Amino acid sequence: MIEQIYNYFTIDMLYYWVNLGVLPFWLILIFFPTSNLCRYFVTSIFPFFILSGAYIFLLYKSYLSSYDFDVNFSLYLGIDDTTDLFSNKNFLMMFWIHFISINLFAGGWVVKDSQKFMINKFLLSIPLIIIYLIGPLGLLVYWLIRIFYAKNVSLYD
Repeated sequence: MIEQIYNYFTIDMLYYWVNLGVLPFWLILIFFPTSNLCRYFVTSIFPFFILSGAYIFLLYKSYLSSYDFDVNFSLYLGIDDTTDLFSNKNFLMMFWIHFISINLFAGGWVVKDSQKFMINKFLLSIPLIIIYLIGPLGLLVYWLIRIFYAKNVSLYD
């Protein structure tokens, strides 16, 4: 049975499952940000256990296929080296899980932070959708909304 699971979760299949698996968390964040379901299920450590499991599985699968992990450090040498690195599906999938995890974490933080300032959940859905698609820009949009509700500019809060 373990062998069947291992053979089923190819890089392509893992990509589909990670992308589909993260959607319920985002839907709960966007449509039910003040619910207990969001508090205990989405903004907790639970989704990161799942994504970490996928990441560990991918690392294991990469290790078995003799992936050279030392080449990951070429990421910092230049844009051409980074381009070469992203041509490898294993690295690309590791990066994608990393990206999805950080965006989900940022979305969870925005929901928790917005509750301190009682930001309207309909207004909150705009930066959450932008965070899902292009993380840093969504955080900027949230920060601008937060300034309006907090009535002060805080760069370190």
